[in-house]
Amino acid sequence: MDVWSSLMDGFATALTPMNLLFAVIGVLLGTAVGVLPGLGPAMTVALLLPVTAALEPTSAFIMFAGIYYGGMFGGSTTSILLNTPGESSSVVTAIEGNKMAKAGRAAQALATAAIGSFIAGTIGTALLAVFAPIVVQFAVSLGAPSYFAIMVLALLAVTAVLGSSRLRGFASLALGLAIGLVGIDSVTGQRRLTFGQPLLVDGLDIVVVAVAIFAVGEALWVAAHLRRTPLHIIPVGRPWMGKKDWSRSWKPWLRGTAFGFPFGALPAGGAEIPTFLSYVTEKRLSKHPEEFGKGAIEGVAGPEAANNAAAAGTLTPMLALGLPTNATAAVMLAAFTSYGIQPGPQLFSSQGPLVWALIASLFIGNFLLLLINLPLAPVWAKLLQLPRPYLYAGILFFATLGAYSVNLQAFDLVILLILGALGFMMRRFGLPVLPLILGVILGPRIEGQLRKTLQLSAGDPAGLFSEPIAIVVYIIVAIILAWPFIFKLIRRNRPVPATSIPGNSGATVPREAGGVSHGSHRADGTVDGDGDG
Repeated sequence: MDVWSSLMDGFATALTPMNLLFAVIGVLLGTAVGVLPGLGPAMTVALLLPVTAALEPTSAFIMFAGIYYGGMFGGSTTSILLNTPGESSSVVTAIEGNKMAKAGRAAQALATAAIGSFIAGTIGTALLAVFAPIVVQFAVSLGAPSYFAIMVLALLAVTAVLGSSRLRGFASLALGLAIGLVGIDSVTGQRRLTFGQPLLVDGLDIVVVAVAIFAVGEALWVAAHLRRTPLHIIPVGRPWMGKKDWSRSWKPWLRGTAFGFPFGALPAGGAEIPTFLSYVTEKRLSKHPEEFGKGAIEGVAGPEAANNAAAAGTLTPMLALGLPTNATAAVMLAAFTSYGIQPGPQLFSSQGPLVWALIASLFIGNFLLLLINLPLAPVWAKLLQLPRPYLYAGILFFATLGAYSVNLQAFDLVILLILGALGFMMRRFGLPVLPLILGVILGPRIEGQLRKTLQLSAGDPAGLFSEPIAIVVYIIVAIILAWPFIFKLIRRNRPVPATSIPGNSGATVPREAGGVSHGSHRADGTVDGDGDG
């Protein structure tokens, strides 16, 4: 009851006219910068820190929270319409969302993303208010072995499920892990894969990599085929979700929320892993698995819900432990410090009114985002009616602007071009791009957790199995790796069904065995077919 009374007091503070105005400003700014590749919520909050120095802390953090949620929300727009993620957590949304857009269902993709984000954000914020102490206690109990096992599971699950060829999937993952190694070794201080270039010492920014592989690679692929394929305008289609879309979306919304919040609350979690796992889960559970890779609405609803639930979850360790799990939370932590406020176990008691006003503003911002973005879905969808040369010229412009704005260095534009060419070649040879992005994101984290684990066990590999959760996760990993062989064994031992011969009642012949379906390359870098590479 104390939680609810504190939350009501927070609403009373957040709903004052001035604080409500700051929430609207934050939501609009966050959505706007989320649409632009590279200009994410973390950069926006950082740029606004000097501007808000004279503001009352509660008003400043209400605006920061609006920017945070708005950035997560806006990132899905370019992912769906232009195949250009504004944030690394929006990468998965681009897979099915952009296919839906090209099929004339952009409005439906944007609508399910908006509603799913609202539902997941609302549930996630409620969980933040009610279960924060429990979730934080669980997160603190996990050690490096469990984190390492969970990340390995995320890598293998996505690589093994996406596409029809595991060989191509693991080749793409190896490229991503190699890109993730660029920079200085955090333990030995040695340079790795920098080729004598000082600007590579800090590694490659994930935003630059994602924009290059997705946006530039897609633009180059389309440009290479413009003269060989007829130029047509993509239809907008119906402006709203139909009954079937609702029935196929509501379960992924809830499942995505269940994935997103716990991972967001983990100190090494973030929004990337739950969005990947949500996509894999929806592909496994869908009654229409053949639509995945061609525009399945479940592939948009689930990851977007996981993304926004994780956004609420990331505030849990930041507020209760002073431990940020992503860049935006780190900047908000710096903002707390600049106001002389120290996030941690004593924050809820020492700064209760501010914290509960911040949590209440998350509910308000979430509602404002739905109110603003849902009616705009058909308007955003009409962007696809632009001719493709103009559309992709705009994509390249904003991709270049976004990549340059990350570090304000021309060298990033060279990296953008090189990785864009890599994205084009991956599409040419049928390598899925998603494992590469996952490898870049999780590679350095996995290396760090592996080293911590081995240091704690004095180099003994048995330390990897020193926690019960790690053992459970490794069992799941073993099942994923062994499942194709088990499945083939089951099929080999299954009786071959007989096929009736027309005109010969009761007579049957065995079905012809041994047929092989050869895959064909698609423009998005995946491969249709049953081949294993």
